[in-house]
Amino acid sequence: MMENFGLLMVAGVVVLGLILGGMKSAEPPRTVETLDVSRYMGRWYALAHIPTSFERGCAKGTTATYTLLPNGQIEVLNECFDAKGRKKVVRGRAWIPNPNEPAKLKVSFVNLFGIWLFAGDYWVIELAPDYSYAVVGHPQRKYGWVLSRTPTVDEATWKKIRNALEREGYRWEQFVLIDQSVHEKGG
Repeated sequence: MMENFGLLMVAGVVVLGLILGGMKSAEPPRTVETLDVSRYMGRWYALAHIPTSFERGCAKGTTATYTLLPNGQIEVLNECFDAKGRKKVVRGRAWIPNPNEPAKLKVSFVNLFGIWLFAGDYWVIELAPDYSYAVVGHPQRKYGWVLSRTPTVDEATWKKIRNALEREGYRWEQFVLIDQSVHEKGG
């Protein structure tokens, strides 16, 4: 009986090893080949996202406004409304660590004596040719945002966005739509 148990344990370890050994880590999502940073600046409406702890308290109306600074960095202004309708604001900084990969940015919201700490990856993985919408991801797909220059997009655009996300290894089911009704009437 005990020798059968031992054989089962060994067989289980071998099978587990084969399964894990055969699994390849997913390649990171591809980013867009070109990103004109000056065209990317301005206000974006977050239409959908993979919920994150740092967005806690945002119930609707999430926007991000990017401003190019003289030093080449980007000021990030994120705004949203909580469940009671109060506006929440957070400022951060973004930069492009490698000029040869302009769609792979770093973003930080923690500034200590002028040093931006705990930067996260912000990869532009899909971008409309006219910069009307963008899809932002993360190398391990921990985060994701669908951004638009307008508070809503048509169904054909949603289809393009969903296809882009799925092509890059995201599941659409991970994303939660963000209520932008506070902005739809010019609010």
